[in-house]
Amino acid sequence: MPAEAASSAGGAEPPRERRRRRGRARARTEALLHTLKRSRRVKANDRERNRMHHLNAALDELRSVLPTFPDDTKLTKIETLRFAYNYIWALSETLRLA
Repeated sequence: MPAEAASSAGGAEPPRERRRRRGRARARTEALLHTLKRSRRVKANDRERNRMHHLNAALDELRSVLPTFPDDTKLTKIETLRFAYNYIWALSETLRLA
């Protein structure tokens, strides 16, 4: 039996309890953690705001190509999606029957 196996099998040495840190991780203070969390929240809020701006812009484009009466009627988001679905279905049925 090799020497390394004998020493680990015999239990003469206590197991290592040391934690390994990965990459650039380091101990952080409460203030630094608070600042980091706030920074992450601000970035997440910015991403969500941009996502909603893009979604609203896409819905506005969709509303501009849908036939609505009267023209000044602004459909809600769900009404726009439902109307677009039904409009596409009606157009495809027209093509199928023609």
